[in-house]
Amino acid sequence: MNFIKTIFLVGVFQPLYNILILLYLIVPDLGVVIILLTLLMKFLLMPFTKHSIKAQKKMQEIQPELKKIQEKYKHDRQLQGRKVMEFYKEKGVNPAGGCLPMIVQLIFLIALYRVFMLGLDPNASGDLLYSFVKNPGHLNMIAFGFLDLSKPNIFLAIVTAIVQYYQGKMMVEKHQLTEKKSDDKDKPDFSAMMQQQMVYMGPLLTLFIGMKFAAGLILYWLVTTIFMIIQQWFVMREEAVTKN
Repeated sequence: MNFIKTIFLVGVFQPLYNILILLYLIVPDLGVVIILLTLLMKFLLMPFTKHSIKAQKKMQEIQPELKKIQEKYKHDRQLQGRKVMEFYKEKGVNPAGGCLPMIVQLIFLIALYRVFMLGLDPNASGDLLYSFVKNPGHLNMIAFGFLDLSKPNIFLAIVTAIVQYYQGKMMVEKHQLTEKKSDDKDKPDFSAMMQQQMVYMGPLLTLFIGMKFAAGLILYWLVTTIFMIIQQWFVMREEAVTKN
């Protein structure tokens, strides 16, 4: 366990923290730095994100046929499992294909979250800085000349919740377009029901967290959500062009 913690600290967290400080030394506005570092990480993780999206897309495309197989062999779980695996192999789909990229992204997002937590701490230690990175001392928590990143900001929390609601609606609409191809429209789709609930629960949770946590962390979440909306828009546009 200590070995894994060391790998995480030295291989992921410490480099990200040093990048944050380097960016702050170049652009002494922590708000701008949070935006730049978030975008940098999203661009670096884009290959993993694309892989996950493609894997999810393949799984959505085969759902109608998969449901028929599951319904046909529902009285024999062992045979059903074998037929499902044969179907996956036939279609060239790995049901766990999107898991590894998502795990990689999650590791970096957790590290980025902790980096911002440390960056927003006025008593943060400079022990994690590399020898060639100058210690800036106390970081200025006022971003853009007016936003205190160290304290909760209700307006920023509301904006982030609205943006997340829009992103959730995009995901639901995409799922509904896929479901139109299915012959089992009258059967309950628990995945769709869960997504529909998250359209409202996600923003409410974000609003609640945003009212409690430092504005710097909510700014990071806002930038991440906007990036995901733009990325999802390009994916949907690419799919529409391919179909036409």
